Amino acid sequence: MGFEITTKAHFAAAHRLRLGDGSWESLHGHNWTAKITVSAARLDAIGLVMDFHELTRLVEGVILPMRNVNLNDLPQFGRENPSAENVALHIGRSLRLPEGITLAAVEVWETPENSAVFRPL
Repeated sequence: MGFEITTKAHFAAAHRLRLGDGSWESLHGHNWTAKITVSAARLDAIGLVMDFHELTRLVEGVILPMRNVNLNDLPQFGRENPSAENVALHIGRSLRLPEGITLAAVEVWETPENSAVFRPL
């Protein structure tokens, strides 16, 4: 049995995707939402997975460079489409969690209706 906590972060950013035929979408923006869930096998000495404020601080450190920019201009997307899937992957791989805390999932919404999930295996 384990425990999970979740936080959300919001940011505005633009992107354009290279399509399967090699053409490009038009540049467009989204108000993105990222939902990050972390887990621990047991609670710490004060009954927490980890402090929500600390998790939020760590997530904001990853999100901040993506806020109010064209994602295509960022080095982490230089060779990858800045799709919702790749944004979720980037957040998940960039998040440095304390010992004993595991990333369970990162879900990223481009719109209120469309999201992508990264779950480490």
